[in-house]
Amino acid sequence: MARRKTVPELLAEALLAKQQAKLAQARAGQAAVSNPAPVRRPRKPHRPDPAAEHARLLAAGEKLLAREDATKAKEAARIEADLAKRRAAREREAQQRQREQERAVRERERFERDALKQRLKEEAEQRCREVAAVLDELESVLRDRPDGLEDWHPLVERALAHGGASGVADVVEDLLRRSPVPAGCREDAAVGYVPEAGQLLVDVALPSQDVVPAVAGYRFVAQRGEVVPQQVKEADLQETYRRLLARLALRALDEAFSVTPTGLVGTVVLNGHVATTDPATGRAVLPCVVSMMVERADFAELILDEPRLDPQRCLRNLGAVISRHPHDLEPVSPIVDFDPARFKIAADTAVVGPLDGRPDLLQMDPFAFERLVRELFTAMGYETWRTQNSRDDGLDAVAVRRDPVGVTVIAVQAKRTKNVVSPEVVRALLGTLQDKQAARGVLVTTSWYGKTSWETAHRNGQRLDLIDGRNLKALLLEHLGVDALISLSKLPPGWQPGDVD
Repeated sequence: MARRKTVPELLAEALLAKQQAKLAQARAGQAAVSNPAPVRRPRKPHRPDPAAEHARLLAAGEKLLAREDATKAKEAARIEADLAKRRAAREREAQQRQREQERAVRERERFERDALKQRLKEEAEQRCREVAAVLDELESVLRDRPDGLEDWHPLVERALAHGGASGVADVVEDLLRRSPVPAGCREDAAVGYVPEAGQLLVDVALPSQDVVPAVAGYRFVAQRGEVVPQQVKEADLQETYRRLLARLALRALDEAFSVTPTGLVGTVVLNGHVATTDPATGRAVLPCVVSMMVERADFAELILDEPRLDPQRCLRNLGAVISRHPHDLEPVSPIVDFDPARFKIAADTAVVGPLDGRPDLLQMDPFAFERLVRELFTAMGYETWRTQNSRDDGLDAVAVRRDPVGVTVIAVQAKRTKNVVSPEVVRALLGTLQDKQAARGVLVTTSWYGKTSWETAHRNGQRLDLIDGRNLKALLLEHLGVDALISLSKLPPGWQPGDVD
């Protein structure tokens, strides 16, 4: 079986045959044109060596294939290079887009950081303005007092005519409660009126230190990316609070004097309490942090609108008792300890005038006898008022004396009786003094005291005085010019007939 020729061999043979045919044709045409000689006998064509020709053709075919392979390889390389360029271009475009996206993200983040920084700066500035506004409002408590309070005088006078002392107290109390003070600076107010003494009793609920901002301002800290408060020094915070309490007290005094006519109110007694919780017990307490008794004439000399006015020194000059540490709610003893809701003031009439001849103290109406005792203390230099007829804890009057040394508050109890006063009455008065925080107590009677009562009084000589019937009779004659009788059925031990006649 003959060997099958390969493709290069077949291509070589076909190429050889084609070349031989062309060569033969060319030779025939050339011979006919250039050599018109007699026709010779054709020679046998030259036959090349088949093996050599085959080798030559094989080499030519391989060369042709090599050229075609080279062309294909070159084309493939060109295509590959073009693809590589395209891939590189796409990669460059992708990288460019990535860089642009990253740059956009960075730009957005930078914008957001700058915007946040600006917002925090603005927030710090706004909060600083808010703190400054609160402080300015607290500083202006005394400066921004309400105007036109004198227009209330007719209303106060009508309230006195129709409602008596309670009517006056209600009008002033309503004004104090509705006064436009900063929020939290005056939570409540209670007022009592003593017409016979021309006194207004005012109790105001003052704020705790929480009403004063504990920060001086705010600042933006870039490293931390937040707004940080700037704390006020504790000493400065306490001083601001003390000045606020002084301003509030002066403002309450100004409103109380301004809203009432001069002929009705000559003195204002003011106590300022702070509603808080006792940390030791958890119970609600009302420590008194400022107390004063101020005459209208003394208050009228003040210039409250003067920017350089020191409210604390002003209170001290008015004789006020001020807590040294109000921030710690350290209480002070009130100059006059009163509860307007509990000690309502009732209208009083003079009793000395109608007494004709020699009045018999035992025959007097009990309430008339109490009024006579109060008039006696008034003549002795005290400012007096009587307590409400009910729930008075046994007290019939409160007497106050002011002198350069200080203020003395006396709780007075009057006993119109023909029998000896029992020691229990004396001890009960001592307990009432403790409850009312009064400096002294005076028990006045038309009769006498036993040995036990006098011993109790001697043991409490700094706080308790006993006035029996004969001493009362002498005091009435000395200070009121009243020569009274005491119609006892028998003389007490140690008394003389002249002590009752």
